[in-house]
Amino acid sequence: MSITRISSGGEFEAKIGYCRAVVAGGFVHVAGTVGQGDDVVAQCKAALATIGAALEKAGASFADVVRVNYYLPEAAEFEPCWPILAETFGANPPAATMIECNLIDPKYRIEIEVTALAPAQ
Repeated sequence: MSITRISSGGEFEAKIGYCRAVVAGGFVHVAGTVGQGDDVVAQCKAALATIGAALEKAGASFADVVRVNYYLPEAAEFEPCWPILAETFGANPPAATMIECNLIDPKYRIEIEVTALAPAQ
């Protein structure tokens, strides 16, 4: 089985020892991703842009996502993201879970992690 590692060049990848995405076993596993911005909506959009770029590098897209996990320090902040998520996944909604928890830094309001089907080799 081949494994492909995809880096986004983010500062934490080298510091912590991970990569943005790993293609293995027929899936693209995208690491939990936060985004920059002043509020949860801006951060959600930025995180999705980073995830989208990783999926593209793997030859996949949001239409291939089968699982998504959302992590937020305040569950009440999730609802403003719903329209963005509905637009992103469109007619191909994945299985999803939202968890309320602390994130690596209080400035982050949402972290998103996805698993997608990898393109056939």
